[in-house]
Amino acid sequence: MNITVQQGEIQKRADAAVVVNLFEGTKPGGATAAIDKALDGLVSTVLKSGDITGKKNQISVLYTQSRSLPKRVVLVGLGKRKSLSLEGIRQASGTAARKLQNLGVERASTILHGAGAGGLAVEAAAQALAEGSLLACYRYDDYSSPASADDRNRKRLKSLTVVEFDQARLSAIRKGVKAGKSIAEATCLARDLANQPGNTATPTYLASVARRLARKYGLHCRVLDESAMKKLGMGAILGVSRGSQEPARFIILEHGTGKKRTASKDEGPLVFVGKGVTFDSGGISLKPGSGMEDMKFDMSGAAAVIGAMQAVAALKIPRHVVGLVAATENLPSSTALKPGDVLETLTGQTIEIINTDAEGRLILADALGYAARYEPAAVIDLATLTGACVVALGAHASGLMSNDQKLANRVSKAGEETAERTWQLPLFDEYRASIRSSVADMKNSGGRPAGAITAAMLLAEFTKDYPWVHLDIAGTAWSSKTRPYIPKGGVGVGVRLLTQLARTWDNAR
Repeated sequence: MNITVQQGEIQKRADAAVVVNLFEGTKPGGATAAIDKALDGLVSTVLKSGDITGKKNQISVLYTQSRSLPKRVVLVGLGKRKSLSLEGIRQASGTAARKLQNLGVERASTILHGAGAGGLAVEAAAQALAEGSLLACYRYDDYSSPASADDRNRKRLKSLTVVEFDQARLSAIRKGVKAGKSIAEATCLARDLANQPGNTATPTYLASVARRLARKYGLHCRVLDESAMKKLGMGAILGVSRGSQEPARFIILEHGTGKKRTASKDEGPLVFVGKGVTFDSGGISLKPGSGMEDMKFDMSGAAAVIGAMQAVAALKIPRHVVGLVAATENLPSSTALKPGDVLETLTGQTIEIINTDAEGRLILADALGYAARYEPAAVIDLATLTGACVVALGAHASGLMSNDQKLANRVSKAGEETAERTWQLPLFDEYRASIRSSVADMKNSGGRPAGAITAAMLLAEFTKDYPWVHLDIAGTAWSSKTRPYIPKGGVGVGVRLLTQLARTWDNAR
């Protein structure tokens, strides 16, 4: 979708549709009042009927039957004025954009929600509008033939114009829209990667996408094959991959390596680490067959890191940022990893295998060990790591665990600002006993009690040299239902949080 900004009056747009808003319990104001006047009180009439009240994300379509005015007026509810937030703007914009797309509208105009009576900053509101609109209109239909769906419902909203009367605000709106577009496009890339079937999105495929992004956005890219990983001693990743004919890949993307593009020369880079199990059968510890098709989403952490690196580069953030992706399949075969095996990691620490379905922490152990060579300012890993985190937090928050409270607070704040919320779980020393092994330095499973925490305790053994946050996104990485700007399927969670963290990192120094 192309989003542009123009100076003008929304009531004078003879478009297929225009979008205006309404606060709950109030009369039409601003641009909505101007539309109401141009339509001889049509909006007020609908309000009096009680068909729309302005409740959050409530939507109504009014047909004007006019040649000189918009053909449709889409009214979207913003809820209570005192409760309005940037997330409310994302949801309202997404709700309206999806409605337009479902109606078959290809071009429409909208006012900027929330930056008038709502009191939100103009640039931030414009960014939220762009994010919500683009993310809501996302569709993954790479494998759907045109004949398999109604053609009208397959139309896309191709163009959205933000119409602003006050010329003094145009520059801020354009800046916000540009940022929101870059971030939303990166999130949609992560969704595409996660939604791809496992026979397409192999480790080699992820590496090819990384190389393509590097060429397009000026990133530096290195891809380690299994031979290179063996020389480095990355025995944990290679242990997981040996059950599959698809070779593992370790992907390194860097932004801002040049001196002119790095803001803080006295501080190491931000390092993002993603779990990239492109299909997880559980290995020898085979998962139940029911629902196993969803295990193509087990590389959502990797997708988030690749998407975030695109956003960081597109926004030209003046900071050295590194993205590390450990990519492999986890399959059963005669060569597969077995319970009772012992693996030696990049750092020389050894791990006894109790359950081959606890493979994500194995590949992250090598990736986190590799991250230390950058002497990072902070490392954040994202992984669909444990079912235990889904049980604890469901689909509305990612689990956060950390060895540095200051960093944990910063990541949590970025999550609040982007509505990719987190909830912190403890890493008390007492939990370490659960992963103690009698034959190796540690074991890869501490059993069912506190499963999300004991998994993170293993990761913590590889992060002692730098501040680190672990985000368990097992419950938030994909959605079983459609929400205002989140479709069913891959969510792309983590892209906006990581990008926000990188954008605001120097602000908190």
